[in-house]
Amino acid sequence: MQYHRRQFLITTSICLSGMALGCRAKKPDQSVTISPAAKVRDNTPLQLSLPDLGYDYAALEPFIDAETMKIHHSKHHAAYITNFNKAATESNLAGLTLEQVLANTAQYSAAIRNNGGGHYNHAAFWQMMHPNGGAAFGGKIAEAINANFGSLEKFQEKFTETAMKRFGSGWAWLVQAKDGKLLVTSTPNQDNPLMDVSEVKGKILLGLDVWEHAYYLKYQNKRADYIKAWWNVVNWNKVAALLA
Repeated sequence: MQYHRRQFLITTSICLSGMALGCRAKKPDQSVTISPAAKVRDNTPLQLSLPDLGYDYAALEPFIDAETMKIHHSKHHAAYITNFNKAATESNLAGLTLEQVLANTAQYSAAIRNNGGGHYNHAAFWQMMHPNGGAAFGGKIAEAINANFGSLEKFQEKFTETAMKRFGSGWAWLVQAKDGKLLVTSTPNQDNPLMDVSEVKGKILLGLDVWEHAYYLKYQNKRADYIKAWWNVVNWNKVAALLA
């Protein structure tokens, strides 16, 4: 009893002191890194964590609704992380980055492939959208797209067509090949162009999630409407930063 009373008095004293100084809880870090996975030490197990969006769930409205963003981020993305961490522990993935694992996907289980890809794809996806996106197209990314596709409009047509033709669940991508050429491609499920199993490989510059959970609450089965609206939130500044 004396111990608990002493602890209570100490805690109360600390709290009152903090109030007197006007102290506040540290604001969560809202920064977003370019790479969804950082390098780990050789003896450290590869474990992932849910990144912040960098903006509010409602920030992309009216194009993408807040409820969809909340469920997509806090439920779907979080589930990929939980499942990957379990699979990574069982597979003893130590001393590797997620990028290294994805580059050798064929060596690992379906759980590693699906959930590792799910995390990487979504961590990149959140950064490729922004409340002030859409209109910031210009500079070197505009030059590169014009050189490879003829114009922004022609690129959007090709990208949209590719996203529409992805049967079932998957992603549409703009990637940069090793020779510097920009390509539009798509992958099934949570695969991506970083994986050794991908038909078209390259550095990811832009990605669009066409799983139904990404748009069904607002657009139901109208994938075309979702894609058309999505162009209004594309973070061209991020795409430009990723361009080599």
